[in-house]
Amino acid sequence: MKLAVWTYEGPPHVGAMRVATAMKGLHFVLHAPQGDTYADLLFTMIERRNHRPPVSYTTFQARDLGSDTAVLFRDAAQAAYDRFQPQALMVGASCTAELIQDDPGGLAEALGLPVPVIPLELPSYQRKENFGADETLLQIVRALARPMARTAHVSCNLVGPTALGFRHRDDITEVTALLEEMGIAVNVVAPYDATPADIARFGAAHFNVLMYPETGESACRWLERNLDQPYTKTVPIGVGATRDFVDEVAQLAGVAPRLDTSRLRLPWYSASVDSTYLTGKRVFVFGDGTHVAAAARIARDEMGFQVVGLGCYNREMARPIRALARDFGVDPLITDDYLEVEARIADLAPEMILGTQMERHIGKRLGIPCAVISAPVHVQDFPARYSPQMGIEGANVIFDTWVHPLVMGLEEHLLHMFREDPEFNDDAGPSHHAHGARPPEAAAQANGSANVIWMDEAERELRKVPFFVRGKARRNTEAFAAERGQAEISVETLYEAKAHYAR
Repeated sequence: MKLAVWTYEGPPHVGAMRVATAMKGLHFVLHAPQGDTYADLLFTMIERRNHRPPVSYTTFQARDLGSDTAVLFRDAAQAAYDRFQPQALMVGASCTAELIQDDPGGLAEALGLPVPVIPLELPSYQRKENFGADETLLQIVRALARPMARTAHVSCNLVGPTALGFRHRDDITEVTALLEEMGIAVNVVAPYDATPADIARFGAAHFNVLMYPETGESACRWLERNLDQPYTKTVPIGVGATRDFVDEVAQLAGVAPRLDTSRLRLPWYSASVDSTYLTGKRVFVFGDGTHVAAAARIARDEMGFQVVGLGCYNREMARPIRALARDFGVDPLITDDYLEVEARIADLAPEMILGTQMERHIGKRLGIPCAVISAPVHVQDFPARYSPQMGIEGANVIFDTWVHPLVMGLEEHLLHMFREDPEFNDDAGPSHHAHGARPPEAAAQANGSANVIWMDEAERELRKVPFFVRGKARRNTEAFAAERGQAEISVETLYEAKAHYAR
């Protein structure tokens, strides 16, 4: 077992909770010991939901293991039905309770409840949260969806948005608007705000829109096989992907593609004079596979950045991310160990990180700006304002989110220019970095040559270089000195190296 301070994904039952909490009229009975009930806090504190998740726990303790824990589960399931009167009951076990092998599905079925009982068997020690959400939605759809006549008007289902999802609420609004613009109605959105009765109406739609493959692809594949509903393969994040999505949907629906780009600001501004200093910025991309693939395309094709590294933490998306990395000419990083991610970032020394909450903290320690593009996220990434990632407005939001950290970098450079003024203390470090963090040049120095000594005057001169290119200036100077067999770097060496690489 490997202990970690942070983890990108929780166990599978947290994914099941994300689906249950997103729905209405569904209740989840979880066989779990006292201590595995912490997940409630994820929704009420991080997502700031105004009601607790529809989850009941058996909360057995150590002393209960000597008795019949199956009785505890059976009583908890009956009590949950009596109290909440759900349209459907979902039952499963946490990673700890899985070891007891009490069979929650069989126990709940034996109660003879007058509603569908959906058992979950989630391999807690082999798979993780996104798999749990994907498998849970699949089991709900398998249990409830049935063939039926299609709607008279062309319609589709939106599949994949869950509770604790990164901007899922606003993405639903944006994608719905894209579809309505082409005259396509939304039949059901699931699991977000859906009831079991809504899931039963899935078959009325003509096709499905897969919004998030991590949490909805298995359900879409099942619906394609059993209800003859094709599903979209393009995730509309970014300008190019949104256009591709509209074309794909139009083909599935048999309508003319239509996209109103009057609100779109990214293409004009990203090519404007004010934005050209961003061209060629070196970025590292990491997160869930869906958002990484979208972000890499936006970074290279729409923002003019240079993607120097990319990867994902969910191994279910390893194959497409490795293929994407080959297309970008970089080495893929498939890992759920944040220390490996930090080491790769420190080695590449990018000028910006596009990542998760984890990478935001890594960026603070290394002195590198970071924009969050993917879950896991913190409370600040659940804004009260409308802030989608998908569609036209999503492209505008992404541009703002990515550009602002770099603009703040220029502002930081101005502060360095006035560092001798009494109100500015350069030793304190940039204001947006964590207290006690290594300054950017220290992080870069850690990756430099251990055989080269920087003279104090040269170090002071190096600090005048803007922080977001300081690491590159240090590496170039050290390489220049090493080629000439110089063991010490003076101010003269620094400027000779600058002139050499400027040719």
